[in-house]
Amino acid sequence: MLSILIPTYNYNITKLVTDLHKQASDTFVDFEILVMEDGSTQFLNENKTIERLKYCTHTILPHNIGRAAIRNKLADSAKYDHLLFIDCDAEVFMPHYIEKYLSFCNENSVVVGGTSYDKKIKNSKLSLRLKYGRKREAMTAFERAKDGKYSHFSTFNFLISKTIFQKIRFDESLKTYGHEDTLFGHQIAELGCDMHHIDNPLLHNGLDDNKTFLTKTEVSVRNLYQLYQSENYPFLTNQSKLLHTFTLIKEKNLIPFLAFVFAIIRPVLKINLYSKFPSLRIFDLYKLLYLASITS
Repeated sequence: MLSILIPTYNYNITKLVTDLHKQASDTFVDFEILVMEDGSTQFLNENKTIERLKYCTHTILPHNIGRAAIRNKLADSAKYDHLLFIDCDAEVFMPHYIEKYLSFCNENSVVVGGTSYDKKIKNSKLSLRLKYGRKREAMTAFERAKDGKYSHFSTFNFLISKTIFQKIRFDESLKTYGHEDTLFGHQIAELGCDMHHIDNPLLHNGLDDNKTFLTKTEVSVRNLYQLYQSENYPFLTNQSKLLHTFTLIKEKNLIPFLAFVFAIIRPVLKINLYSKFPSLRIFDLYKLLYLASITS
């Protein structure tokens, strides 16, 4: 009935898998848990121990094939009709997490469970990631759905029927960090698939420090621009507020000016973003100016 798929890179997934296995076993449904290491070099011995659990498989890929390709490979390896994708840095904290998804396993649909963050964490080195996550990602099902049921799709924690997945699949041309969920979510909308937002979140534990998160954000912005430049995804300009603003500024020939400004104020912006109380407005401004700088 249910294939639980966990793409993994250098992360200890033993607790996550143990908790999922217990909940799935308690439901008495047919299930499997597939963990696939995407070129990991850490925690391999620890993670291998999950194979002691019934219906659990641990596969090690010798080379990193990317966030999109690893998910496609997991789906191809799954034997059941419904696929529950979970990121490796997640933690189960809802007592009936698996059970809440099972009611949708009789449907041909997509179900987004949501993301949550531990309210007790107050580490200033993680302040930017925590603030972004708590303000932009940790939303209730109602908040996610009110902008339209196809809004706020995330690959962190979602269920999809294998029939729908095989019609869409992740775009394997994406090799670097960012926006594979943007494209996948759009394809779901294009197909007109039934999508549900439910309150069934997982905790996001694998938090990047401020510097790492900003570096990953820059990679994501470059990835978005490359997708835009390819002209294969014309919808991106309307779907991405960053790209929409960028194109308006480009029409006014202001890109060189913004790139010049960014070169001057970038250190000042970083001071705020690395502080205990980073501003998401400044974070958004940083992304726009960074995009201008790499395209000028």
